[in-house]
Amino acid sequence: MKKFFSFFRDKHSAIYKIFLVLVSISFIVYFFPKEGKFKYEFQKGKPWLHEDLIAPFDFAINKMPDEIAKEQNEIIKNFKPYFKLDEKVYEQITTNYPDDFETRWEKIKNPKTSRKANYYEGLKLLNDVYKSGVIKLNENIERKPSDFSIYVMENNLADEVELKDLYTIQSAYNYAQKNLESRSDIDNEFLLSLLEDLLKQNIFYDGKTSLKVKKDLFDNISLIRDKSQKGQRIISRGDMVDDEKFNILSSLKTEYMAQLGATSNFYFILTGQYILVGICLLMLFLFFLLFRKDIFADNHKMTFIMMMVCLMVLMAAAATKFSAINIYMLPFCILAVMVRAFFDTRVALFTCLTTALIIGLHAPNPFEFTFIQLIGQIFAIFSIVNMRNRSQLFISVGIIFMAYSISYIGISVIQEGRFSNIDWSYIAWFGASAGLTLFSYPLIYVFEKVFGFISDVSLLELSDINSPLLRELALRAPGTFQHSLQVANLAEEAILKVGGSTLLVRTGALYHDIGKMEMPMYFIENQYTGVNPHDELSYEDSAKIITSHVSKGIEMAKQNNLPDMVIDFIRTHHGTTKAQYFYQSHLKNFPDQEIDESIFQYPGPIPFSTETAVLMMADSVEAASRSLKKYDAEIIGALVEKVIDRQIEQNQFVNADITFKNINSIKKIFKKKLLNIYHLRIEYPK
Repeated sequence: MKKFFSFFRDKHSAIYKIFLVLVSISFIVYFFPKEGKFKYEFQKGKPWLHEDLIAPFDFAINKMPDEIAKEQNEIIKNFKPYFKLDEKVYEQITTNYPDDFETRWEKIKNPKTSRKANYYEGLKLLNDVYKSGVIKLNENIERKPSDFSIYVMENNLADEVELKDLYTIQSAYNYAQKNLESRSDIDNEFLLSLLEDLLKQNIFYDGKTSLKVKKDLFDNISLIRDKSQKGQRIISRGDMVDDEKFNILSSLKTEYMAQLGATSNFYFILTGQYILVGICLLMLFLFFLLFRKDIFADNHKMTFIMMMVCLMVLMAAAATKFSAINIYMLPFCILAVMVRAFFDTRVALFTCLTTALIIGLHAPNPFEFTFIQLIGQIFAIFSIVNMRNRSQLFISVGIIFMAYSISYIGISVIQEGRFSNIDWSYIAWFGASAGLTLFSYPLIYVFEKVFGFISDVSLLELSDINSPLLRELALRAPGTFQHSLQVANLAEEAILKVGGSTLLVRTGALYHDIGKMEMPMYFIENQYTGVNPHDELSYEDSAKIITSHVSKGIEMAKQNNLPDMVIDFIRTHHGTTKAQYFYQSHLKNFPDQEIDESIFQYPGPIPFSTETAVLMMADSVEAASRSLKKYDAEIIGALVEKVIDRQIEQNQFVNADITFKNINSIKKIFKKKLLNIYHLRIEYPK
């Protein structure tokens, strides 16, 4: 048991990575659709590149989309809408008729005509009209010919009626007017006014029934046009995949995948998915192991990258499961933006490539999807050189949209052979996808806090010299603050030349000496009174105070929640060198005394990145240059060479990714910058 725990303790990082990749593979495969894949790739408008294809079994040939659309349009064109008869309307009218008639008749009492004749004539006209029915006009019957038929529902029974056999309010009034014209014994004006007020529609459009019947008619459309027999030649090698061939191949593909997805084949499909996803993730892990060892060694970073890959697969799975979601509207470029925000371009590019390949395994039109996504994400990576400006992300959104759209149009023209057949609705999906990429901005902040990463935006905030900690440094140790500014300028210029994060090295330079705030007067750049407190101390005590500014700086940085990447500059800016002045003074004054060199040595570690190595050089060169009595090219050049060569001799850069060529370039930059800083000025006359 003890050996087991010892093994787990010693190998926990490797065990975690194995666990991480297995969980990621299982997660991705779980959300994959459990269906087989057609073993042939084909595209409309391109030649068939495989061997002659013979039908392996009988299968139905589906109708082409335009054929189905044509039948649907025919149904819509000839569809007879459904209306409902409201019997209560006529009942209410006939019930109210006696009272309404009497009330109005009492007002006129026309002696020339008979009350009884008027009463029964009005009732007869109402009965005649409502025997046919009064329909309420609707967009489904407006501008239809008089012989157009509809269905009128009465007591759940549908009766087909032509529009000419029904009345509207206007035609019913006209009917009554025509019948009363020849009647001298009737008060025409009285009856027409009464009927005009009484007439109401009693036949109304039944949208619910119409929609249901129309849907049933659509559902009953046969999707099958023909049938292909087993052994029949479908397409020969080199034949062009035109619309007809594409439809037959698509029908075969649908039937093939349905048969392959049977329960008996489930575990084989699952095994194949595990193999393919495993190869893709293994490729990604090998990239980090061989070319990005620092990322591979950091479990937090590996977890973040794998989590982002899994989230992209989860998004794609949602599009596959829910037909309302178009896969091209999903913001897959968030992956490119997020990874590029925290890592370099190559890491972002390789992660996006792996993810696109995984999603492409089950995306519709795999080649088209993978190609478009890779183009979009590559341009997204290239567009985010840095994220120092708020407008950068909006510019990237525009670039992503253009990359998606142009790629899609190019593929569509190849497939369709003309611009007129392009489905322009995809442009809207690309716009939605690019727009949703803006959500990466708040996500960057979230992942910074969760994983302890640092982005350019955070570095910009930290490098503001008006931030509380830097303002405190300027007040308590003004000489150190000025030294830090000069070091930041030197380091930034050097890293720009050899390659690296200029913003990171500048931020690290501004904070690298914050530990000196604890005892500022013990550092010469802050001794503006001419009093040196080291005169009262032993060389060992002085060395302890000088070297302690590293540990105190780390402690102060943690109290102020500075990111680890910035704290690394505080840890490494002196490496494992010694406080040379006090060390050499002790050797000179006490040559026979045994010395504990660790007292004079900085705790380290030595720099482990290009940025931390450059800062160490800039810090030492800038500090040493302040001791010069004379400033010219020869003296400054000799100083720079001496300081940096000594650091090389002390093996301070063996862990950093920096070459002698880089170091020579850095030396030239430091010499030039220091000459500019200490250039001679014209002496003004008194």
